[in-house]
Amino acid sequence: MEVYDITIIGAGPVGMFAGFYAGMRSAKTKIIDSLPQLGGQLSTLYPEKNIYDIPGYVQIKANDLIQVLEKQLQTFPHTYCLGEEVRHIEKQDDLIVITTNKDTHYTKAAILALGNGSFQPRKLTVSGAETFENRGVDYYVNDLMKYAGKKVALAGGGDSAIDWALMLEPIASEVYLIHRRDKFRALEHSVEKLYQSTVNIMTPYVINEVTGEDFISGLTLQQVQTKEKIALSIDHLLVNYGFTSNLNVKEWHLAGTRQTITVNSDMSTSIPGIYACGDIAGYEGKVKLIATGFGEAPTAVNNALHFIDPKNRTQPAHSTSLF
Repeated sequence: MEVYDITIIGAGPVGMFAGFYAGMRSAKTKIIDSLPQLGGQLSTLYPEKNIYDIPGYVQIKANDLIQVLEKQLQTFPHTYCLGEEVRHIEKQDDLIVITTNKDTHYTKAAILALGNGSFQPRKLTVSGAETFENRGVDYYVNDLMKYAGKKVALAGGGDSAIDWALMLEPIASEVYLIHRRDKFRALEHSVEKLYQSTVNIMTPYVINEVTGEDFISGLTLQQVQTKEKIALSIDHLLVNYGFTSNLNVKEWHLAGTRQTITVNSDMSTSIPGIYACGDIAGYEGKVKLIATGFGEAPTAVNNALHFIDPKNRTQPAHSTSLF
């Protein structure tokens, strides 16, 4: 059996950066992810979405960020096991044993960079929604330009819905943002930009029905307070009600909640040799941003290497002296 120094579970942006940093520390590293490609949610769900919390970038498209991280990661000859879903992880003697749907992996330390697990979109459940799925009703955006010159409605009131509305504004002929409340659950700056834009803000409304023949052509909206109904002619509906996760880390006997692993300041979990970083890692005062995960990744790697061999420093040389 082949034993690795560090095995990273999760190949989203934080897992990718953890892999790069592990390479800088000369660790023999393996990266496992259930998806067939690197990038996690950003590659699968939001490739065209702008990301605003990456230091050094005013904004960067999700897919562009993943390409930059992949180029950085390729500095070192890591082993990749993509398309493998981790079923179980446990400590056996001096090793961590990771069981997937395809294989068994052995490592001296593991870093969990799972984000929030595998996602499924929260579906629109009104009449006609399922009929027009992939025929005008979308839950993902893989090609922003397919909405060029079209009338596009977005359903949702969070950051993602507002971001998409603002990105579509210069591309689509008309943009409608439908939300059941008068107030939006988004960053204040984004909300200010929304109200300064030409996006048609439909609040407080809910979608009552989706209509069309072979392709979506309209919506029936209902005003939440007065119950008055109005018809809206559209070409596409983009639903942004969030995503549900099938992740349940309690099955791995790690301290935490169903979807959060409790970590100490060194990113260690309740099982010696297993560390966590990114959205999956929980501690008091945690702010879930990609930038936060980028900061946690080196802490997890350095302390994992110190766990493997106490002679390894947790404060290594500056990166400028490593190349």
